[in-house]
Formats: sequence, C-alpha cells, structure tokens
Amino acid sequence: MSTTLPPLALYVHFPWCVRKCPYCDFNSYTLKEALPEERYVEALLSDLSRQAADLADRPLVSVFLGGGTPSLFSPEAIARVLEAAQRAFAGAAAPEVTLEANPGTIERGRFAEYRAAGINRVSLGAQSFDARRLETLGRIHSPQETRRAAEELHAAGLGNFNLDLMYALPGQDAAGALSDVEEAVALAPAHLSHYQLTLEPGTPFAATPPPGLPDDDAGADMLAACQERIAAAGFAQYEVSGYARPDRECRHNLNYWGFGDYVGIGAGAHGKLSFAAGGALQITRTVRPREPRRYLADTQAAGRVPIAAADLAFEFMLNALRLTGGFRQSLFAARTGMEWDQIALTVSALSAQGLLSRSGEIWRTTPLGLRFLNEVLLRFLPAGPVRSGRLYAQGVGAHSGNERITRNIA
Repeated sequence: MSTTLPPLALYVHFPWCVRKCPYCDFNSYTLKEALPEERYVEALLSDLSRQAADLADRPLVSVFLGGGTPSLFSPEAIARVLEAAQRAFAGAAAPEVTLEANPGTIERGRFAEYRAAGINRVSLGAQSFDARRLETLGRIHSPQETRRAAEELHAAGLGNFNLDLMYALPGQDAAGALSDVEEAVALAPAHLSHYQLTLEPGTPFAATPPPGLPDDDAGADMLAACQERIAAAGFAQYEVSGYARPDRECRHNLNYWGFGDYVGIGAGAHGKLSFAAGGALQITRTVRPREPRRYLADTQAAGRVPIAAADLAFEFMLNALRLTGGFRQSLFAARTGMEWDQIALTVSALSAQGLLSRSGEIWRTTPLGLRFLNEVLLRFLPAGPVRSGRLYAQGVGAHSGNERITRNIA
C-alpha cells in the first residue's frame, strides 16, 4: 500500500461581514464594532506557525482566503498572512491564491493592491444582477458594483476570477435566471459557480421562508436552461456547481474533491491532514474555535483527531463523486489507505442501478447519479443509524465563504 501523502492546501478564514445574509448558515458574524485587524492577523500567524511545525517540508498547491468577507481586511494584512505561509511551507508561493470578495466591500482600485500582496485569483460574490433579488437576499452591493468590480479585476491583471451566482431565487423565473447568466458571462470571468438557493436549518430564511420561491420543477428547468447557456459561452462543468474556461478550474477545489490535505486556520476553520505512520496512512481532522473572541483567546495548536476507518469511504466519495470527470480507482486506496474490495459491492450495486459508471480506471457519477448524489453518498455510510446534516458539508467544512462546500468553493 502506497503511503505517498496527498497534495496540501491552506485555508484561511475571516469571519466578519458588514451584514449577515438571511440564507447564510456559515461561520460569519456581523461586524458591530471596529475590525480587530491587527489582533486577528497576529492570531492567524500564531495558528499557522503551530500547525505548520511538522508540515514544513510539504509545499502548498493553493491558498484560499474565505469568509465572512476577507476583503474587509487591508491588502497589507493579507500580505502578512501570505508571506508567513510562504515561510512556513516548502517551496515558492502557492500557484493559486484566491481571495473571496464582496463587491460592496471593495473600493475602486484596491484589487491592484491585493494583487501586489500576492493574490492571483478572486472569487466575487455577485449572486444576482437583479437589484430586487439582491435586496431579498440581504446583499449589500448593487449590480453596478459587481460590474465595476469586474472591470477593476481586469484592469488589475486579475482576469482569473470567479463569479458566484444563485438561481431559484424568490420571484425568479427562467428568464430571470438566464439574464443573470448573460450578465455574468458579459463580464468575462474565468470561472462561474452556479447553485440553487436552499433554506438551510438555523437561518432566517429557514424560519421564515421568503415568498415566491420557485418549486423543484421550476428550479430544475432554470438549471437546465442556464447550463446550456453557460456551456455555449465556453465554460465546462467540472463539478456539481463549478464551471470553468479551459485550464481555469479552481485548484483549491480540485484538491478538496481529490481528498487532498489542507491546513485550516482562523475562527471555525477545519483541516484535514494525512501522515505516514508505520507504513500506513493516518488521516486526521482539525477544528478551531468558531466564535472569533474564543479564537482570539486560543492560539494553541489545533488538536488532531483521527478519522474513523469506517467513515473513510464515505468521506472520500463525498468529495470525489462531485467531479464530473470522476476519479481513478487507484486514487481511493492512495488517499484512504483502504482496499477497493472494501467498497466493491456497493459500487457494483450503484453501477447496476445506473448511478455510477466506469470507463477504464475512471469511476464517475452518471447524469442520474449526479442528480441524486445525496442518495448515492448515503450508500457509503457505515452501517447504523442514518446521520442527519448536509451531506456535502460533512467532513470538508473548512470553508464558509461565498463559494462553499455545499456549492462550490472556487
């Protein structure tokens, strides 16, 4: 059994927003007083130093700065974090360094400063280009601010950017969803994240659903029409909700979906780390305190908790089956330390039902399997009571920014 360690990425969480959106259930907090930028950056640097102590010989394949709203932090603060990451790990700077940004928190011209700080990719939370829909979603930006932000990205040499779009919004029809896609394509992004609005437990929208939500059939029709238009614009779907121009797939995403490793620093950040131990893989999770004040008071290293062997097949499939291109059968053993025989019967049964397909060494979900991905994933859960919770978020919850695990991180 090979014990080659998987690629390593870094996720940095910035937990504050100007206002928390009513559909958002991620680890973010409304900024009610002055941003504690200096204290928080110092905590991040301490967290990073401690967690990277025994990982320094492993290079980073990507860095993702998510939130919350990382663009509330100055380019100087971002530069300090990136410089520390470069010192902490082997090799040069990561080839992909993404900053999540809300169009309403970017001043004209600042993208050039973020680029100078080390950012080479941006994920912009557009969500919609309909002012009424944005108001319903609780967004603080206008459609025109998104257009201006995209112009500034191009002017700053940051053409490798993602636009986050939602569909099946309150009062939206297929024409409205298509209009959003048309507006997004016109801004010439390199990547699109396109996902359906869902009412997540614990959010204001779940407690009081907004009127006019499209039904499931209407949502499916919107998705089909939008996917056709996105493909016609030259974007290929490479995972459940991610679409990219050639060679512009998000490397950070791909590392997640390939069950790669990642260090998670910041309030509420999770991590997944693999170690070679006695000729076998030991796969662990880390988690940091969720609430910013608790995190600022706790700069000790995140405890590492081994993932139970019974959960590894589920966790691998939770990630790998999102990819439309599928995964090599050999990757399962390489990333989990398990033998394929341990899941062969489950895979064969799903294949017989038309939910999975095989082409040579590649396994992937069929269009039917992708449509019913949660049901496919449940088949890999260990025997016992069915666990509740959002399947897509299980085990990969390092992110809580605009491009989420439940959608697409990109």
